[in-house]
Amino acid sequence: MTETTPAASPANPAIDSADVTAAGTGSKYARWFRVVAIAEAVSWTGLLIGMLFKYVLSDNEVGVKIFGPIHGTIFIAYVITVAVVRKPLRWTWLTTLVALAASIPPLFTWFFELWAQRTGRLR
Repeated sequence: MTETTPAASPANPAIDSADVTAAGTGSKYARWFRVVAIAEAVSWTGLLIGMLFKYVLSDNEVGVKIFGPIHGTIFIAYVITVAVVRKPLRWTWLTTLVALAASIPPLFTWFFELWAQRTGRLR
């Protein structure tokens, strides 16, 4: 059974955005997790491109110097975010461990986020 969100109408003018969020579009915890998971994947991509230039295409370290600290900070934010959202999102320990393991291979946080969304773990 899926929940539906009532539409705003003259008979029901006071639809609060918090009510809409609670009605199935995702909690603030789910939204925050999604933002951090995608940012972690994007920062990984930037770091990989920087490493490509540093070790393969040229001897230029600027990409690694820029994206290394960015990725490191977002990686730590992702791990903390998983620890914070696991309880409100009612994740099992297995789901939590998979979310943490997804932070290691490049782009897997994005894949985990897609899987969690599809399987209802971000509600």
